[in-house]
Amino acid sequence: MSYIQELRDVIRRLHGAEAAHVESVPVKEVFQGQTVWEGIVEVFDLAGHATAHRVYAWAHETDDPDKPIRHVTVLHLHPINSAQDAVKAAIMQEARNLGTEES
Repeated sequence: MSYIQELRDVIRRLHGAEAAHVESVPVKEVFQGQTVWEGIVEVFDLAGHATAHRVYAWAHETDDPDKPIRHVTVLHLHPINSAQDAVKAAIMQEARNLGTEES
């Protein structure tokens, strides 16, 4: 299975919509002069989703041997208007999740 097909399957499972690949967008997110994320975000058009017409998706390796790959999907809904916005939102969500786990 190709990487794009893998992401399409994840999108279908998570969002209940068919996804058509549109483009691959390189994104580099820098915070206080440090690169915090750099990679390729895959952009898909959605068919059959109630609120979003587009989704941004990517996968990355984790340190968890039980789940070595983490798939990330971010719907194109206000305020998310680009692949860059999607990466920022995912980073912020991950930081929030880490904060909750430590409490």
